[in-house]
Amino acid sequence: MKPVTKAIFPVAGLGTRFLPATKAQPKEMLTVIDKPLIQFAVEEAIAAGVTQLIFVTGRTKRAIADHFDATPELDRLLRDKGKGDVAEQLRSIIPPNVTCIYIRQPEALGLGHAVYCAAPLVGEDEAFAVLLADDLMQGEPPVLAQMAEVHRETGKSVLAVNPVPLDETSSYGVVASDDPGEGRSAPIRDMVEKPLKGEAPSNLAVVGRYILTGDIMSILAKQEPGKGGEIQLTDAIRKQIPTTGVEAFRYRGRRYDCGSKMGYLEATMDMGLAHPEYGPALRARLQGMIGGESA
Repeated sequence: MKPVTKAIFPVAGLGTRFLPATKAQPKEMLTVIDKPLIQFAVEEAIAAGVTQLIFVTGRTKRAIADHFDATPELDRLLRDKGKGDVAEQLRSIIPPNVTCIYIRQPEALGLGHAVYCAAPLVGEDEAFAVLLADDLMQGEPPVLAQMAEVHRETGKSVLAVNPVPLDETSSYGVVASDDPGEGRSAPIRDMVEKPLKGEAPSNLAVVGRYILTGDIMSILAKQEPGKGGEIQLTDAIRKQIPTTGVEAFRYRGRRYDCGSKMGYLEATMDMGLAHPEYGPALRARLQGMIGGESA
């Protein structure tokens, strides 16, 4: 089985839930402490062995390319000021063996369409990853690396799934599958995009990590619009189930839904409290604030 070396990052969305913060900057550039969401996803992909990063962008997303580009002027400035460690940190975001490619999605026609925009770069015989930066995933090993191992063992497409309350299933693609348990996978029998209340086949929701076999591109090429009039990736993956098969994988780790304000706040607080430099002071500050409220 060929290793997964390509990853697609659909980053053309407008981020309307975070307006006005996202009026002039991509939602993927919102930071948790001092790192933008898209960088967390890129680092996860690189840790899983990905060497080609494919960003499917929109016309307002130049900041993403700028973030991952080399900045010789800033590098020199930091080194002149004795901040060589910071300069090295910035330089190491994209290792020398990793390349970035940017493709424009001309119109927002759904996640499936965004993935299909990268079809010229993906062969029919090679699997690739899809990472949604809205979902900040923390795991050891990284979640995508866990999924890559499942793909190596099965040769199938692999979807990260997580149990959610039944009253929240209408916000997700939901799979019909036995619950494999944490760190394990199980074959998917069916899946539904954003099922109506009471019609979800399970409480196992697909979250923002996929490893897809290359034949998905030929399926997407013929895929009709689905829910919301968009080309749904879920609908295309569903057609793989009776042919090549698809695995639901319960990853080991934590997901923060940074597409929602509460999830973004949770990620910021949890990672702030765990920060080696700022964590103790933040914890003391929060305890003082909560103590003051209770008083």
